[in-house]
Amino acid sequence: MQEVSMKLDTYINNYLNLWDFYGVIQVIKKDEILFERAYGYSSIEFGIKNEIKSCFSIASMSKQFTAFAIMLLYDKKMLDIDKPANLFLPIDLKIDDSITVHHLLSHTSGLYNFYNFENDFFAEYNRMNYSRIDFFNLYINKKPINPSGKEFDYNISNYNLLAWIIEYVSGENYEDFIRNNIFIPLNMANSYVDDGCKTIKNRSCNYVKDFDANIKSPYHNEKFSIGAGSIISNSDDLFKWYSCLRDRKILSQKTYTRFFNKNQDNYCYGLEHHHVYGTDRYSHGGDHLGVTTFMQNYFDEDICIIILSNNEAIDQYRLGNAISDILHHVDVTHPNIHEEYSLSEEQLKEYCGTYLQNKIEIELIKGNLYFTRLRGNLHIEIYPIGKGRFVRRYSDQIAPYRIARNENGDMTFFGYIKK
Repeated sequence: MQEVSMKLDTYINNYLNLWDFYGVIQVIKKDEILFERAYGYSSIEFGIKNEIKSCFSIASMSKQFTAFAIMLLYDKKMLDIDKPANLFLPIDLKIDDSITVHHLLSHTSGLYNFYNFENDFFAEYNRMNYSRIDFFNLYINKKPINPSGKEFDYNISNYNLLAWIIEYVSGENYEDFIRNNIFIPLNMANSYVDDGCKTIKNRSCNYVKDFDANIKSPYHNEKFSIGAGSIISNSDDLFKWYSCLRDRKILSQKTYTRFFNKNQDNYCYGLEHHHVYGTDRYSHGGDHLGVTTFMQNYFDEDICIIILSNNEAIDQYRLGNAISDILHHVDVTHPNIHEEYSLSEEQLKEYCGTYLQNKIEIELIKGNLYFTRLRGNLHIEIYPIGKGRFVRRYSDQIAPYRIARNENGDMTFFGYIKK
């Protein structure tokens, strides 16, 4: 174990020397801590450093808790996941009759996916006051784009609806149900459902880059994340959660079998399943403004990897997979930063312009290119690493942005033509 710990220490330190990471990394095997360290600031303003006990938004890692809560109700025979979801939703939140609870859990509902560039939800509507019925009618209550059960489409609204099912069937609000049935039984005393208003002890603030400065993550109303995000936790509590799943606590064995069953695109219920290194891995990540999280579970080998971050410097999937490689005695390549490709200022100007009004714009400012977001309020520096290929200056980025001319000679970015 000591040799593995030394390899982890070397790789992680080399990786984080490249990036200004804020957060916590914890690696545990057979109850032995192989790596555990906190980095960066919990609060830049007050000079408070992150600690192992610091609490972070876990973003989409929250979905596994929502799925588990649904399975609790299933275990108690309070709902049937193979029946239409409409049987377990209030009258004002009805969806297409063909969509079952299983379809919501497995992201195969076919529902319209509102979380995209065209819609005004992200960083616009989600900054507004929350109304469940208005939110449902404006963004979720639309004609499905695919027949239910046919295609996997990772869709936030599936898990919003599951949260509302939990509330309707249990008679408790989502926060109370999660706390009373998961957090309290597992002694997860540092885990919460955030409503955007409550004060949470030891919580780390989320930060993003604007130009070259660290700033607070732009505001969004966390109430819109119900079921799909919004959970706050720390590494100690998440290891308790890992232990619950490893030891199959709370749920019956039959229900656990369904919970872990792999559906389309390797998705179970709130977790992804892959067979790697000759064993089974259950994992999920989370990404949002100022949030990068990832958790990998190898139950047969008793390995838990937790990455929690309150800034966007790292690619948590690259780092998490490298940690897994080391634990499984697979050689890992030395981490590096993309080499910059030289372009003149005139060449850089060719990429500048508006690709989607107020949402996707590229500007040249003092000789540097910026991907400008949120109506010009957030400036993400990008630099060329090849012809038509760009990456963020201050973040590890595996897949470069492609900004190139199409067959008609129009410059395109994310599939949108420069105006």
